[in-house]
Amino acid sequence: MRLNARRDRIVELLLEFQRMSVEELAQRLGASRETIRRDLTELAARNRLRKFHGGAALPDTVGEGAFRIRMVAKLEAKRAIARRAAALFGARDSLFIDAGSTTVALAGELAQREGLTVITNSVGIAQLTSRNGANGTFLLGGEHRHEAGENVGSMVLQQLAGFSPEHAVLTVDGIAAAGIADSDLAAAEIARVMIARAERLTIVADASKFERPALFHLCPLRRIERLVTDQPPPPALAQALEEAGTEVILAPSIVQNEAENN
Repeated sequence: MRLNARRDRIVELLLEFQRMSVEELAQRLGASRETIRRDLTELAARNRLRKFHGGAALPDTVGEGAFRIRMVAKLEAKRAIARRAAALFGARDSLFIDAGSTTVALAGELAQREGLTVITNSVGIAQLTSRNGANGTFLLGGEHRHEAGENVGSMVLQQLAGFSPEHAVLTVDGIAAAGIADSDLAAAEIARVMIARAERLTIVADASKFERPALFHLCPLRRIERLVTDQPPPPALAQALEEAGTEVILAPSIVQNEAENN
């Protein structure tokens, strides 16, 4: 099993079993205990898990229920998108980042950078980007949703009015010719204000979101400067994005690259 695939499988197993020993992971993955320990050290450094003596558990930043499922779904694609998107930002950039499984992956990449300012309603994202003290982080407070580790509601909306960052980086539930949309009203309200108050908009979303219906419209495609995704959009959507002036940045996963090369 390749290194990245093995490490993703470790996270998947922890999502299923909550915590596991080094011995259990080694047996399930057919790897040595020394290899598993190295994997756990690297994954802990990225805050993808929490190490303890003899094993590992899920990090405190991962919520419960449906959000755990979203965290593991299309994991390799989300990691590829996160790595590619993180490369778009550098020191002195300021970013709104909304709550979502892809943006949590992005935060793990940004945590390795310095000089950023991040404003977010996600507890997990705030913990990640502030971890090494090299980035400024503002956590917006409001009604807390434990499952997804996010704050929502009127208090968050009021606080957003005090910021005017250069970038908004959002994940969405649907991307179509009519624009982007979300399935959750509270999340959509926050996303709309982030879009309105930021100068530039970057969307991070895997291909499962293409032409997928979602109830709450956020903005038309022409407002999006960049879409970072793992696969080319279908022809009609690709044309709409081109006409809107949206740059599509592809970040194919390792799994996709291997399939194409075979």
